[in-house]
Amino acid sequence: MPIEFTHVPGKTHPADSAVSFFYDFAETATRLALIEDGGFRNLVVDDPAGLLTNMDLAAQVLDRSSSLEVVLTHWAGVVEPTVAARQLASIDARSGGRLALRMISEPLSDDDAEARPVGHGVLWQRIDEYLVLLKRLWSNEQPFDHEGAFYSIKGGYVPRKGPHGADLVIRMGGQSGTALKVAGRHADVFELAPGSIDDVRQLMERVRSAAAEHGRAARLRFALPVRIHRGISSAGHKAVDVSGPPAQAALSLLAYAALGIDEFMIVGVDTPREIATVGRETIALLRNSLA
Repeated sequence: MPIEFTHVPGKTHPADSAVSFFYDFAETATRLALIEDGGFRNLVVDDPAGLLTNMDLAAQVLDRSSSLEVVLTHWAGVVEPTVAARQLASIDARSGGRLALRMISEPLSDDDAEARPVGHGVLWQRIDEYLVLLKRLWSNEQPFDHEGAFYSIKGGYVPRKGPHGADLVIRMGGQSGTALKVAGRHADVFELAPGSIDDVRQLMERVRSAAAEHGRAARLRFALPVRIHRGISSAGHKAVDVSGPPAQAALSLLAYAALGIDEFMIVGVDTPREIATVGRETIALLRNSLA
């Protein structure tokens, strides 16, 4: 399968850097067209306003694009599994199957903290149960009951399944043994942490090992966050930093592609000029080199 490119929106408001990429959908529509034309296949929706806003934005992006697949950032605890399963199935159906779910860990609510100890393991146990329930709701032909550590469901059923059913693409990340155990069970795409070639290789081996325990190593794909810019590499970003002319940037990414990475998540490319330049130069050069 060829390398895919995913656009990770940043902040683009000229007067306020805290305003979302999607602050003005008239302008966003122009950028979406450039993103599609530039060779990006996916777009991440991860708005600071929260989960419900992400669902609304994902639906709008899918309505305003023809080929982009939307990676909807999502976490357990805000919406009950039955409600989330219906909403996600509906969005996926409306888009013709262009939705993917990006599960991240979030702190439990204050009410939950009073009921049980809060910790890293608890967060991932909740995510695990949540994903199990979503998949059951997307595949079951009859209502079912569930009583678990975090969720209680009576007569759970989603009558209108999405086109993928229980095979909606699930994206996850993490580095701890607990996180990798859950990702090995559920993730179709694993989003890698930034690091050196050796760091990334070692994490990929750990993830494959976790997926192999569930017979899923062969179907797992890897995505690497990458920041592309013209200036000198800057520290502090949660992405592999690539700088310099387009040919140099493409050469830097080739070394990571050789590890077996299937997707680059491009960060820091948000203005129309930046989107067009990266698409026309860096992405095209990398694709031609791999071909």
